[in-house]
Amino acid sequence: MVVRSLLPGAGDVAELTLGPMLRHVTATSATIWLETDTSCVVEILGHRTRTFSVVGHHYALVVIDGLTAGTSTEYDVRLDDTVRWPVANSTFPPSRIRTLHDEMTPRIMFGSCRTAAPHEAPWSLEFALDTEGRGVDAVYAYALRMMRSNESEWPDLAVFIGDQIYADDSSPKTRKRIDAKRDGAPASTLPVELVDGFEEYCWLYEESWSPPVERWFFSVVPTAMVFDDHDMIDDWNISEAWVNDIRREDWWERHILEGLMTYWLYQHLGNLSPNDIRDEGILEALSTAADGERVLHDWASSTEEFTGGKDRYRFSFVRDIGNVRLVVIDARNSRTLTPGSRRIVDEREWQWVVESCHAEVDHLLIGTSLPVFTPGGIHDLQVWNEAMTDGAWGKLPARFGEWMRRKADLEDWPAFVRSFDDLVDLLADLASPTRATPLRSIAVLSGDIHFTYSSEIHFPSEDATQARVFQLVNSPIRNALRPHERILMRFFMSRAAHGLGRVLRRAVDRERTRVRWEIDQGPVFANCIGILNYDGDAARLLVEQATPYDAVGDPALAETFGVDLITGRDVQLSQPKT
Repeated sequence: MVVRSLLPGAGDVAELTLGPMLRHVTATSATIWLETDTSCVVEILGHRTRTFSVVGHHYALVVIDGLTAGTSTEYDVRLDDTVRWPVANSTFPPSRIRTLHDEMTPRIMFGSCRTAAPHEAPWSLEFALDTEGRGVDAVYAYALRMMRSNESEWPDLAVFIGDQIYADDSSPKTRKRIDAKRDGAPASTLPVELVDGFEEYCWLYEESWSPPVERWFFSVVPTAMVFDDHDMIDDWNISEAWVNDIRREDWWERHILEGLMTYWLYQHLGNLSPNDIRDEGILEALSTAADGERVLHDWASSTEEFTGGKDRYRFSFVRDIGNVRLVVIDARNSRTLTPGSRRIVDEREWQWVVESCHAEVDHLLIGTSLPVFTPGGIHDLQVWNEAMTDGAWGKLPARFGEWMRRKADLEDWPAFVRSFDDLVDLLADLASPTRATPLRSIAVLSGDIHFTYSSEIHFPSEDATQARVFQLVNSPIRNALRPHERILMRFFMSRAAHGLGRVLRRAVDRERTRVRWEIDQGPVFANCIGILNYDGDAARLLVEQATPYDAVGDPALAETFGVDLITGRDVQLSQPKT
């Protein structure tokens, strides 16, 4: 496929820098996000809004209402009355808004961990073939297939559950810009691998979202996004000791505050419904300011407090799509980190999660960047590490435990065992047949771990569950583990590691969790995308792996495994495994 550039040509009016990105869609409304190179009036489907400015960057969120349920509407983007999208002579399909309706059969795409790099060698090669290799981008491959398919086959929602950018591992184009900017600058204590402030964060988003194929994809598929650690920094808020250490660094305050500012602008704003946007008032404040830097800086300063405050901002959110509810949990910035009472979600936010999950729908998805049910010995190792770091074996082993926690990234839900137990209790309640409206399926969607797998969660008979519960992990979209890292992860999933973890857990007097699970499908150590298909009572997962070439020379996707979320059986693939 010949891909023409989607970047508008030079002119005397405003240009699109990024977007349009279709974000929040309902039966009658949609929001579209974009960035421009100067202040202007943006018009989409007769709805007009003026851009707002933050640190010299110009953004708009166009709220389009009055749409009809179950329709597909082609749209263009006009800046100061000049069409800037689609680009003249574009060969791509038109951008469209497809509204929701009650009888729809939702198709939901999900995954995490996507590095930005060119779609050509050496970056498109596997790491084993070239140290610059990141493999084939699964989103890129999926978008190419969409261009050749009917829009009825497109996803109704794409859920990106963590690490949309790598603030501590800049992509190639951004790294060159950073090196040029810092060349000859005064020495700094900022680690060389980190981006430096608002402008460099913006460069990461620009590189990730501006390539032509991805840009078209984002213009037609609604998206929901949540951060994980690499959107800010590795191990973000892993422990109270880590927070105390990082706050001694003179560069930290600027790094985290401007990271949160760009996160709200580029990711979180699009997660919100028009009503939520009006209620919180941040967009309105930005729209009335000459430059909104102070507005967002003050907001970020108040919400970064990991201990939680009276007015803490909630990054968790809900999306309803047909008979499916998605509840996305902020597992990074809403933590309680006090040793002895650690929680991955503080009590106030947890109550919101519980209330949000009790919805009268047929299928429930719980999105959290970090896995809840980890395979092999990884679960018990994290339970042991938390107890030891809390002082179960004394002060000196506690210091070793903290070092190990950071070195081995022991930060999934089992590393916050109180929150893990709370979620198990919630899932048992949600799966109960005594609910007024029993659920047909429940799935926890996660990423982070850099291999893809599915596990069915088995409850003891006294829990009397009806709906099946699954942990579904799709990671990475593009950032596969190196060969030696895969060997290490396979060890942690082995019987030997499982036995060692059990011994360590018992040594700190921690009880075994009442639920059981193992990897049913996977692990897949490759760039993948997960697709959930719902049709009435039916619910199925299909995982597809990105592969180098198809019949016309494009990157492609190969079916890897499938799971029926109602029966628990494997789904027969339409093509044989290779």
